[in-house]
Amino acid sequence: MKNIKITYVGFIAILTGLWFWTNPDIFQVESFIGLRNFIVQYLGTISIGIMSLIMLLATRPVWLERPLGGLDKIYRLHKWLGITVLVTSTMHWLWSVGPKWASGLGLIAGKRGPRPDHSDFGVIQAAFASQRGFAENLGEWAFYGAALLMVLALVKWFPYHWFAKTHTILAGLYLVLVFHGLMLFDFASWSQPIGYLMAAMLLVGTVSAVIVLTGKIGKNRQATGKIEALEYLPQMKSLEIVIRPDDHWTGHKAGQFAFVTFPGNDGAHPFTISSAWQRDTPQLTLISKALGDYTQTLPKALKEGDPVRLEGPYGTFTFDEGRPRQIWISGGIGLTPFLARLEQLGQNPTEQQIDFYQAAPVCDETLMVRLEALARKAGVKLHVWRDGRDGFLSGEKLRQDVPDWKSASVWFCGPSGFGDAVKRDLIGAGLPAHAYHQELFSFR
Repeated sequence: MKNIKITYVGFIAILTGLWFWTNPDIFQVESFIGLRNFIVQYLGTISIGIMSLIMLLATRPVWLERPLGGLDKIYRLHKWLGITVLVTSTMHWLWSVGPKWASGLGLIAGKRGPRPDHSDFGVIQAAFASQRGFAENLGEWAFYGAALLMVLALVKWFPYHWFAKTHTILAGLYLVLVFHGLMLFDFASWSQPIGYLMAAMLLVGTVSAVIVLTGKIGKNRQATGKIEALEYLPQMKSLEIVIRPDDHWTGHKAGQFAFVTFPGNDGAHPFTISSAWQRDTPQLTLISKALGDYTQTLPKALKEGDPVRLEGPYGTFTFDEGRPRQIWISGGIGLTPFLARLEQLGQNPTEQQIDFYQAAPVCDETLMVRLEALARKAGVKLHVWRDGRDGFLSGEKLRQDVPDWKSASVWFCGPSGFGDAVKRDLIGAGLPAHAYHQELFSFR
């Protein structure tokens, strides 16, 4: 989380700093209209810059996974930026149209003067200036569409398949806003550092938008496969799915996840892989819990032999931090990455000392038998924690149970509120922040 916070604050700070460095006259402006023009330029610059970064992150850039902490963290940053640009673009729109409305109602004096004569300007600047009116109108309507779709993306009850489709439309609206920004960005600023940065961001964002619109996201990380086996786990209301991928799937690390497209037209959904990779028997196992409108349909919709499309692997929740002591905590269906790691350790034992707290109200008996066998084979100390019997697992109880917890790296996968509470306690009591690893498996 620290890295994405630094990226979020740092990116906006750099944009803001460069803009003010290029526009020091804002501190000497004397008229309201003059101030309004500066603010519109600033908010427009910030908004299109943030949208450009959002478009880059939407392409699932693997090269950013390690510095930002994994694709789950990238999508969290994507969400923060989306909320921010909804605010800044709305403010940009209000400062653009508000004075016109106020002037029309007689609330403020003054009106826009005549358009300047660009006949003596350079050809490029004159061409840009001639498109200002068209770019303003086009950008205003693109803003309305983008704002509506961004609000819908934040509404949890909006169906996922519609969310995926409308999110693609945003890439098209972004391209319209790129034209808007190109035509209305202060022309003199293109030769300044803020202009160089904006040109680079608009280029990156445009290429990213084309990748999104043409369906090329993750194209070089895709494979096909078929369902080999299905098993319903009634106590957990979950479905275990075994998939055999084709040769395009080159393997994965324990703790990683894949985007999986099953038959139908609901699009790709992320699933943590709950099995270790074995080249001799290439299979992927997923466990899907009925948590939403889509996952509830899978037990009845899927059958053995069905084709699937895979994209991945993604994620850095891979247990490869170098400390000799580890503590694992799973909440509910969050046990899936730990199942994969237990399988991996059974094949390749480690000298690490590991305590695994499997916390859940209930767990399917068949899965528990397998989990216990895997833990014994891997040499992992398994703590079966049941809320009704043992109370709520907290950081305080964990510290009492594991005396050398300060020397451990902690790996958590489960409900975010549960993980955040444990994190606050352990870090507050002295665990280094970088030693706590939490998967943020919420992509909208």
